[in-house]
Amino acid sequence: VLTVEPGIYVPPDAKDAPAKYRGIGVRIEDDVLVTESGNVNLTAKVPKHAEEIEELMNKK
Repeated sequence: VLTVEPGIYVPPDAKDAPAKYRGIGVRIEDDVLVTESGNVNLTAKVPKHAEEIEELMNKK
């Protein structure tokens, strides 16, 4: 199993970034099972868009 972790991190002192984004980071990860016959994205159905995540969190 491999983890694919694209992300963005905005340093707290990044003067060229809007203040509201300074000091935050976002990663969207996928876990991928690699076999001799191919691969399977084990997290393909996990929400990745902000609206989907907010909807899921509001169900609590």
